[in-house]
Order: sequence, then C-alpha cells, then structure tokens
Amino acid sequence: MTTLAVTPARVLHAEWHKLWTLRSTWLNLALIPLLTIGTGVAVGSAYESGDATGMDTVLLTLLGMQFSQITVGVLGILSTAEEHSTGLARSTMAAVPARLPVLWSKAALLGAVSFLTVLATNLITFPLVQTFLTGTDKEASLGDPGILRALVGNAAGLALLAVLAAGLGALLRSVPTSVGVLIGVVMILPEVLRMLPYDVVDDAVRHFPGKALEVLTHADPAPGMTTPGTALLSLALWTAATLAAAAVILKRRDV
Repeated sequence: MTTLAVTPARVLHAEWHKLWTLRSTWLNLALIPLLTIGTGVAVGSAYESGDATGMDTVLLTLLGMQFSQITVGVLGILSTAEEHSTGLARSTMAAVPARLPVLWSKAALLGAVSFLTVLATNLITFPLVQTFLTGTDKEASLGDPGILRALVGNAAGLALLAVLAAGLGALLRSVPTSVGVLIGVVMILPEVLRMLPYDVVDDAVRHFPGKALEVLTHADPAPGMTTPGTALLSLALWTAATLAAAAVILKRRDV
C-alpha cells in the first residue's frame, strides 16, 4: 500500500478542494459583486453635486464595501470555525498531524480568492458608477491620481480582513461567536471608542481594521487620517496577530 507524503502542495490542494465544494463559498463570493455594484449604481444614479461634499469619490463609489466586510468576514470564519463545529477538523488534523500547514493554506487561499474577487468587482463598479456621476463634483476616471491605488487598496484590505476572520474562526471555533466578535471589533467598537474625549483613544481607533480599510479606500485621504501605507501596515499586523494566536491554540488544544 502506497502512502502519499504530506507536502505543502498537497495540503494546499486539499484545502482548495474543500473551499470550492462548499456552497457557502460560492454564495458569499457572489454577494460581493452583487451588493457592491447594486449599491454603487443606486447611489450614483441618485447623486447630485453637494450631496456628499466631504466624502471621497472612491469611497462613495464603493459604499457597498460595508456589506463586503461582512461577506468576506463570514467566508473566512466559515472556512475554519465550521470545520470544528462539524467535526471535520478531526479528519483534517489526522491527515496533517503538523496542523499549522492547514491554517497557512486556508489563509493563503482565502487571501488570494478574496483579493481577486474584490479587485475585479471594483474595476467593474468604479467606471460603471462614474457613468452616473458625470458632470457632478464626484466625476473621476481611473487615470486620476490615487484612484487605482484606492481600488487596489480596498481589495487588499478586504483580503486581509478575510484572513483575519479565518484566524478568528480558528481561535474561537464557533461560527456565531466569531461573527459576533468580528462585527463588534470591526464595525461597532471603533465608533463607540471615538465618542470618548481622549486624543490617545482617537489616535488608536484610526488603526483598527475597519478604519484602516476606510483609509485604503480613499483616493485622497482627508486631513487627520493615517497614510494608506500606515493603514495597510496596521491591518496586516492585526491579521498577523490573529493568525499567530490561532496557530498557538491549534498546536496546543485538542481538535
């Protein structure tokens, strides 16, 4: 009887097969262009000059990103936490006793799939919505300064958020708990903290994942915002810290 060695390529292939055979993967990925393009067209067709003077053009065009944050987050959480909920994780870890290659493979696949899906969606949404914004104060083209960087930055930020969510799912091993924590940390907590009258808290909130993603979606960051490079670094550090914590738990705890 021939026994195949466990190699990184085989682990990656196995995780790819699991990701694409889940109906939830297709559903979540389909929602990204559906909600982003639909929201963009709805906003663009109703917009009149002066309606959102202080809002960045790219952020206005990609307002559906608010839904994409949840969609890619749920996708990441399902890829890890659901395996523990169903017991499939026991079979996975029996096949890959080292365990960590499974986590790295999931993170790499989720990051790549999320990035490509969001980037393709952004490159369709922006020119489409601009057909409605022609002649308004939000008219812009892909060649204008900062536009392409913001479209790519948004895709990179959401890809990192998907990987962060996968780490959270592996850490907490519960889909409902992980979704609750993700929404609380990414969307609710920063807004609550910003109401506190302390400059140090306000400075810290700018580096939270949701706020960093917002900066990455600006062609021209407003005064007081961090730079896109700093925002990307902050989001990468949140993701790396969550994955590192998940890796420690995965090695030390029973499946």
